[in-house]
Order: sequence, then C-alpha cells, then structure tokens
Amino acid sequence: MTLMRKPVPPIPVTVLTGFLGAGKTSLLNRLLQEPALADTAVLINELGEIGLDHLLVEHVEDGVVMLASGCLCCTVRGDLVTALEKLLRDLDNGRASFRRVMIETTGLADPAPVLHTIMAHPYLVLRYRLDGVVVVADAVNGLATLDDHQESVKQAAMADRIVLSKTDLLDSDERREAADRFVARLRALNRTAPILDMAKGEATAARLLDCGL
Repeated sequence: MTLMRKPVPPIPVTVLTGFLGAGKTSLLNRLLQEPALADTAVLINELGEIGLDHLLVEHVEDGVVMLASGCLCCTVRGDLVTALEKLLRDLDNGRASFRRVMIETTGLADPAPVLHTIMAHPYLVLRYRLDGVVVVADAVNGLATLDDHQESVKQAAMADRIVLSKTDLLDSDERREAADRFVARLRALNRTAPILDMAKGEATAARLLDCGL
C-alpha cells in the first residue's frame, strides 16, 4: 500500500520595497531580530557592484542570496526565478531550512513584475504564496519623491502595509506639515493599507507579516 504524501504548504513571501534611502534595510535589520523571522531566507536585490546592503544586513548568514543584476524588473526577472528555485532545491535537499522568504527590492523597482513572477510562474506558484507587500515611505522626502518618481507612486499603490520612516526627523512645523500632506497623498493612493510609524515601534513582524492575501 502506497502512502500518499501530504502536500507541502506553500512558503509565504513578503516583498519589502520603498524608494531609495527610505530605510528598507534598517527595517529589515529590525525585523530579522524578531523570533517570528528566525527561519527566514532573504533575497536582496542590489544596485551597483558593491554589496552594501549585504554588509548592512545583520543576523542573516546562509539564508542570504544576492541577486547580481540591477533593479528587479521584467528585464531581469529570470534572476529572481533562479534564486527562488535555488532556495527550493536547497530546502528539498536539506541544505537549508526556512519557513519564510523576504525579498528586498532596490529603491527604483516597480514591484509589479516581482509579484507577477511569484504568482504566475507555473512551478513557483505551487511552492510559494505572496504574503504581502511592505513599502517603506520616507516622511521627510516623501512628497518630492512622489512628485518626481513614478516608481514610488506604484509602490505606495500596491502596498499591503506602509511603514512611515524618519518621523523622528520632523523637527519643524514646515516638515511636520509636509509629512501630513504626504500621509494624505498615501491615503489617496491606497485607502486600505495600514500606515505604521517605524520610529514609534509600530512596524513589528506581528503587524507586517501574515497579511492574509
């Protein structure tokens, strides 16, 4: 009698994005210190030849996979597929152990191709599930970024959670008023995503993971 193997539950994937300098790596470092992310594989997409993000990420060793190309977009999406497939091979062969994946994109990335890769690839869709899109938004420079860079508009519109960074630097009435206008713009772009203040400790794993998509 042949015993049927139970299907393996798909692995949740969180996409962490946000425009250049918003504070994605700072948030990632904080999250990786929480027990909820103890068994997490991290994919870091880099811009440029020097792995600055890799040097900044703490408490991640064998779980770090570096993507060698530039932005995560449709032209280099194959690198993401290769990295995700490699993680699965290592998991299946016992060379790695993880229960969750986080993908940190570059600040110039449109998240749509990343999401399409995970949700539409015939094999990856069986082994991974999209848990959510977390966008880090800079409270100091956010208004100008939305005006000047369409990628930041797409990021905010696609977010499941928005993390407001640098609120501790709002040291004048002018900056605080600009931040209020920025939050209003974010609300207009995305009416459903909760906005969490990183400086106040609101951006915890419990509030950013398991979005229930």
